[in-house]
Amino acid sequence: MPVFRLSHRIEFPPAYLARPDGLLAVGGDLCTERLLLAYSQGIFPWYSWDEPVLWWSPDPRLVLFPSEIRVSRSLAKLMRKKPFRITLDTAFENVIRTCAEIRIDNDQGTWINPKMIEAYCQLQKDGFAHSVEVWSQDRLVGGLYGVSLGRSFFGESMFSFEDNASKVALATLNACLNKHDFVMIDCQVKTDHLMRLGAREIVRDEFLSHLQSSLQYPTLKGPWTFDQDGGIQVL
Repeated sequence: MPVFRLSHRIEFPPAYLARPDGLLAVGGDLCTERLLLAYSQGIFPWYSWDEPVLWWSPDPRLVLFPSEIRVSRSLAKLMRKKPFRITLDTAFENVIRTCAEIRIDNDQGTWINPKMIEAYCQLQKDGFAHSVEVWSQDRLVGGLYGVSLGRSFFGESMFSFEDNASKVALATLNACLNKHDFVMIDCQVKTDHLMRLGAREIVRDEFLSHLQSSLQYPTLKGPWTFDQDGGIQVL
């Protein structure tokens, strides 16, 4: 399969034309309009600092369906004790920068470069990107961020400075999304950590079918906070 080169026009080739490794296209920019179109078509950017923007649609796709999350007894017990304070959309830039810094500090490399940070912070300002923050007193000890469209949440990255902090962030987000009948959390590619939490791989066609179903519903656009029932309230 060829890799498509994008122009200044805001458009993508169909996701099914991606190479076997998931790479679909190269080039373009990270403006909000292009990012939203990409996510709505099952495509996301992922590239190293010294590369042009690369656009991916892997097959299979790792997905967590909210009703299928596996919360261990120990994690459930920890969450009942409420050792952390959890917030939504109060420190988005801090979360995304921390996700990048941890990977760099661990010599893992990262796709979360300055242009990605700028682009996703703009998505957050526009009401489409969101973060979950886990605090121990006033210290940010865990969190995650991603993009929400319709009733799909596209997870991008997470981090943890204390045991189980990122799991608490994901379990909390999952519970919120479940209350609003979200179809899925897109986890993109397989990791053992997410598989243990209940994520599973599905073929691209099935993923795109779930995605299109979820996009029939309005997006919860705007800053998120918790409502009185533990769901999401848009400010």
